[in-house]
Amino acid sequence: MNIWLINHYAVPPALYPLARTSCFAKYLEKLGHTVTIFAASTVHNSDINLIEGKKAYREETADGVRYVYVRTCRYRGNGIKRIINMFQFSVRVRKVCGHFAKPDAILASSATPPACMAGLKLSQKYGCRGVAEVSDLWPESFVAYGLIGKRNPLLIPMYMFEKRMYKKADAVIFTMEGGADYIRGKGWDKEQGGPVDMAKVFHINNGVDMEEFEYNREHYRYEDPDLMAEGVFKAVYAGTVGKANSLAAIVGAAEILQEKGADNIRFIIYGDGEEREALVKSCSEKGLSNIVFKGRVDKKYIPFILSSADLNIVHVKSSPIMRYGMSLNKLFDYFAAGRPILSDMDTNYDLIKKYSAGVVITSQEPREIAEAVLRLSMESLEYLSELSENARRAAEDFDFKKLTEKLSRILLEEK
Repeated sequence: MNIWLINHYAVPPALYPLARTSCFAKYLEKLGHTVTIFAASTVHNSDINLIEGKKAYREETADGVRYVYVRTCRYRGNGIKRIINMFQFSVRVRKVCGHFAKPDAILASSATPPACMAGLKLSQKYGCRGVAEVSDLWPESFVAYGLIGKRNPLLIPMYMFEKRMYKKADAVIFTMEGGADYIRGKGWDKEQGGPVDMAKVFHINNGVDMEEFEYNREHYRYEDPDLMAEGVFKAVYAGTVGKANSLAAIVGAAEILQEKGADNIRFIIYGDGEEREALVKSCSEKGLSNIVFKGRVDKKYIPFILSSADLNIVHVKSSPIMRYGMSLNKLFDYFAAGRPILSDMDTNYDLIKKYSAGVVITSQEPREIAEAVLRLSMESLEYLSELSENARRAAEDFDFKKLTEKLSRILLEEK
């Protein structure tokens, strides 16, 4: 089959760390398909534009995957330029695709809904199977995070657009396990008189490329004295240090443990974001010696870092959207590392609970986090080893090689 993967942000992982689309392309190729990724030329959260000048598109093969970049304007933050960028891609990708051989199937990601709708319209134009991949619930997530009020009239056309997207698709793949619950909750399923046939709704979570993870763990050692320290229980967080991540709670937990005299516990934070400078300053003012912020590290070092931890921490500010499950990319890296996990997120369809791969607490208060870390630091080696083994078992189930086989079956279904 000739398959197109349309995702606004799916540039090579070396430039932007969301590797889902690239992993699907890699393993679809290994299954014998021909695959092309269409992405915007701008790299999210950076000043990089992969096309200079007026050229409409540019082709590149990176790590064996074929990319086509569609020229879009630069933007920073979440202002009007980003909105223009979104609609530029959705319009221009439909023109650019005319230069390539007709596809047999299109997987269009809702990383931006206009791009997803553009992909579905292209599938109708070419008479091929069109599959919508839903990684974010737009605009539901805007409401959940308080970006848009529940009574804002703008929500009406946004929800109508979303519903039309699900209706138009030959299949809908949610990354969150509760995607079907979401559609039923909106009354959009056919049983309630809506337009969506639930038989075409599927779930493929995020995952980890175990082949790449193992290679990077073996070949890219990260030299860090804090990570290698003997006699220290190392609690690691790896990810963005932004407002949505709310790492002030982790700083608060470190402060409590220092006051308790738990000198054998150290929090090590890898990652960058707009909150890092303020958090570092706060730690300095409080005289905390048991928490260190390391800044951004290249993704290739993450397998070694996570595998060297005694505990890996999953922490994102809780939101009502989590009732549909979570599909955090880093969770699957945590599983692959084979180390115990601590999560303070109250979510349905919790994979950490399902696989008994760690401890889940329902409070994000610093005291609760501190007590959970302290308890785990005192647990038996046998118990911690059991959690580690369960984490690895979860990683094997969410290896992108297996996930792609499921995706291939959905794409191969006749229209």
